[in-house]
Amino acid sequence: MVLFGAYLKLVIAITGASGVVYGKRLLEILHDKNIETHLVLSQAAEKIIKHELGTNKKTFEQLADHVYAIDDWSCPIVSGSFKTDAMIIVPCSMKTLSGIANGFAENVILRTADVMLKEKRKLILVPRETPLNTIHLKNMYELSKLGVIIAPAMPAFYHKPETVDDLTDFVVGKILDILDIENKLYKRWQKTQK
Repeated sequence: MVLFGAYLKLVIAITGASGVVYGKRLLEILHDKNIETHLVLSQAAEKIIKHELGTNKKTFEQLADHVYAIDDWSCPIVSGSFKTDAMIIVPCSMKTLSGIANGFAENVILRTADVMLKEKRKLILVPRETPLNTIHLKNMYELSKLGVIIAPAMPAFYHKPETVDDLTDFVVGKILDILDIENKLYKRWQKTQK
């Protein structure tokens, strides 16, 4: 379990699916824990940020240690020689998921995910789409066979959430759990007493 995240180096990508609040909350937690973050936003994500949160990309960029443009092919994260511990795409659009599954590395997010695959590093995708069609499921299945962790933005209710923030924290807490980062963002399951 990682108690002090200063040793971690994470890539965070935010794409054009609904649920950019998950990416923002993850960045806030990682910033508070002094974990090094490398951020990339898709152009669609910038529009969703404005629509869903009423803010702009600078709110996200201020939480990251390094920020790269979607078309900055000179940035370090597109190279396997640049060591990172994991990449989290949150939320992950079906377009991005499809691009990763089919090796279509047309931008910095897709190329960096491709690097994670080829270097056998942890890649976590947080899709936020419903319902899922057969193509979505097939792409997730193919990525799962390659070791990609598919962590859909599906909040639970056993911890009795009272606010939207509680639901958001549950999903972000699960992402942190996958990364072995200590957190208390949600109440964990405990055997009920009779």
